[in-house]
Amino acid sequence: MSAALCRAVLFLALVSSSLAIVIKATNPRPLVLWHGLGDSHSSPGMLQFMDMIKDMHPGIFIHSVYIDPDLENDKKAGFYGNVDEQVAFVSEQLAEIPELEDGFDAIGFSQGGQFLRAYVERYNFPPVNNLITFGSQHMGISDIPACGRFDILCQISRRAAKGAVYSEWAQTNLVQAQYFRDPRNYGAYLEANRFLTSINNERPDSRNATYVKNFASLNKLVLVLFSKDKTVIPPESSWFGSEAIPGDDATSREFYNGESLQQERLSDEKVIIPMRLQPLYLEDWIGLRELDERGDVIFETCEGEHMDIRDCWKPLVQKFAGEQL
Repeated sequence: MSAALCRAVLFLALVSSSLAIVIKATNPRPLVLWHGLGDSHSSPGMLQFMDMIKDMHPGIFIHSVYIDPDLENDKKAGFYGNVDEQVAFVSEQLAEIPELEDGFDAIGFSQGGQFLRAYVERYNFPPVNNLITFGSQHMGISDIPACGRFDILCQISRRAAKGAVYSEWAQTNLVQAQYFRDPRNYGAYLEANRFLTSINNERPDSRNATYVKNFASLNKLVLVLFSKDKTVIPPESSWFGSEAIPGDDATSREFYNGESLQQERLSDEKVIIPMRLQPLYLEDWIGLRELDERGDVIFETCEGEHMDIRDCWKPLVQKFAGEQL
């Protein structure tokens, strides 16, 4: 081989190597989305949202989680199914995607947020870097949206639904029942519920240290609340707040040391226990306190009703997703 040819080959090798480095350096961290109730993995709204993120972060790989590839069946799976089995299915799905093997950021819409948190706590392989949840029910829902004053049929149906929510069938087949946390029936919730009590490590005899380790491994947890949310009751569940358990004076003395709870009164009957006064936080059952004390829990508010997202998402996705690797 002539000297000139050797120099040409060496030059091409150096250019190729440099180009590979540049391409790698401008590769955004992948993103995973989990849609909310009544939506599907590739609905027009989800596809539009993904396109807007791709415009914001050119070259980003985005995967939208599905329970069923068929759009209508995927939508139904948001209402009916076993959430534990769904999260396990998604963990296998994500593990099989080569683009995600080094980790990813994640965005959960409404119930998709607590489902992604369940993935982080239980599996987290591949690992989540930043988790953003919009209007999610991290402390469950404590009520079903109210009926009109004179809508008797609605009121009867509402009472029937609440009365059956902790049946074995509901807790393994109705998705929303699996994060229904009724403070007026807290004992039944602890006994019957399998999903929310698990990911919140609420049962003293079955707390899982892996959940703590995995959740605390997040880089950032971004919790987004909708200011006029009437769908999530209470809306503070999006910030790990929950309705107080009526008459639970012993709990107050044990966990709050007689100090003022600084509860936010929603009505004459309901008060909210904020995140930093939750037993879950004070005893750090899931690693939330560790995250917060590091400064890695970010509270954000979107003005409007539930999932009225408008442009509220843009600065959050700009800052907490699509980091160049």
